[in-house]
Amino acid sequence: MERQIEKQRPTWLQRFWAITRYEMLWNIRKKRFIGALIFAFVLATIQFALPALFNISENPYFAITFSVGNLSFVLFAIVTAMNSISGEYESGTIVPLLTKPVSRTMVFLGKLFAIFLTILTAYAVIYIYSIVGGIVVYGPQYNLQLVPLALIGDIISTFIWVAIVLAAGSVTKNSLLAFLMAFGLFIALAIGGGLISQLSDNPSGLNYIPGSGVSGTLNVSGGQNITVSNITVNTLSSVSTGTDSIGNNMVKVVLYPTSNVSFYHRDIFNFTAPPKLLFAESMGLIALRSIGVAFVYIAVFLFIAWYAFKRSQVFE
Repeated sequence: MERQIEKQRPTWLQRFWAITRYEMLWNIRKKRFIGALIFAFVLATIQFALPALFNISENPYFAITFSVGNLSFVLFAIVTAMNSISGEYESGTIVPLLTKPVSRTMVFLGKLFAIFLTILTAYAVIYIYSIVGGIVVYGPQYNLQLVPLALIGDIISTFIWVAIVLAAGSVTKNSLLAFLMAFGLFIALAIGGGLISQLSDNPSGLNYIPGSGVSGTLNVSGGQNITVSNITVNTLSSVSTGTDSIGNNMVKVVLYPTSNVSFYHRDIFNFTAPPKLLFAESMGLIALRSIGVAFVYIAVFLFIAWYAFKRSQVFE
């Protein structure tokens, strides 16, 4: 009899997938997730429609330089992770969930994997839309095999905010506070980073906080041309060093592996003064550093979220 019970007991993978499936269904049924998806599609449409209105009839690089965008990173993180843990406490479903034959670590990992699959699916659809739109508006696209690299980069950028939202939700057990803390941090970093970038002649510290980082100009070696119809493609010549540009930067490393990026400071109070060269870095270093910084933030905040969830009292 005991052997029969052991045989009928679900395997680790079956229990893990049950949690993942439960979380995914919960995510995709949320109205705010559908809203975020529609918002991302609107932004994608604007990205390839607006330049066309300014008579840029060709851009074979559009698909590989496309990004979902930093605002979408935060929105998708919030709509998929805000209620993931704190919502269980608020609704009381945490009690029946933890009475199942699963550990809290398995519950946490299952929810995290569900968030990853949800974001991956949403971004894949948006990227397919951007490829089709780019071809329709700008003609044949180059290096489409690099699109998955840009997609992976956007997911990494998003998971910084997923980890922050999960940590805030696990610690506070309050979805509204998780939203306010994450979105407030995003706004603060965006405003503060923009001011530092414009006013400081030493903005390199921006490379180590979530956001756009420092903006520079790509110096292409070997006489490679990154212009289309004598119009510079800004998404190729302009480089942002922060965690919001991981996908774009990985693509640029593959396209121009030996290139450098120059960083200048212009005195906004004296427009007649020439820009001052601050420093130059290799494209490879910029990409590796942004990936490393991203994974440090992801690891730290996911650990905080897991530890708070594992140690929290259910009946409070």
